[in-house]
Amino acid sequence: MPRRVPQRRRGKGTTTYTAVSHHYKAMACFKTYEENERNGLCNGKVLELIHDPSRRAPLMIVRFDVQTIAVPAPLGVMKGQVVQAGVNAPVELGNCLPLKSIPEGTVISNIELVPGDGGKLARTAGARARVVGKDKNNIIVKLTSKETKKLNENCRAQIGIIAGGGHKNKPLVKAGNNFYKWKAKGGKRWPLVRGCAKNAIDHPHGGKQHRKRKSRTVSRNAPPGKKVGSFASKRTGRGGKRKK
Repeated sequence: MPRRVPQRRRGKGTTTYTAVSHHYKAMACFKTYEENERNGLCNGKVLELIHDPSRRAPLMIVRFDVQTIAVPAPLGVMKGQVVQAGVNAPVELGNCLPLKSIPEGTVISNIELVPGDGGKLARTAGARARVVGKDKNNIIVKLTSKETKKLNENCRAQIGIIAGGGHKNKPLVKAGNNFYKWKAKGGKRWPLVRGCAKNAIDHPHGGKQHRKRKSRTVSRNAPPGKKVGSFASKRTGRGGKRKK
């Protein structure tokens, strides 16, 4: 009986490769607009700061008058701190305001793409963006990638930089720490063995010659066991610039 190929197991979705979503703490997003937030000001209190295995940034649990939400915590926010949300909220660390109420040059994070979607941009650890201009009913925001976006003036955002940006500066020191780092994310994701170092039965690139005999280009619709190498590449090799 042939051995089961890891790619096929991954495609089938066995528990070995499934994310540990049962360990996730909460969905980190703004809830729907409250009436107080839409018309003026809504006060909340940071109940606690927690670690969520599904993300690098810590979460802050905020209790407002009507609802409790979990959002990525900005750098400098403390447990017990009072935060505010709404059109009339002051531009202070941790507060949530619509973009039309935020002055140009302010550093923001956790930005909505569409009013009411809960926050989609600049949500990872250390992420930030900046309001750089206003155009009629649109606000121009510059992201960390230097890309600029025009967003609706009613999209909400948090004031400040997302915490946890220094995690990349911490050395792993030993391979065991790297192993447990990836294990916490769920599944067999590290160490990854090169396909050409495997046996031919275990991988399409495997075999005695230790180099790819077959073409590395595979169809976009190839099954998980064969989908390795270059996916639906338009060209391969060392060719120079394309002819215009």
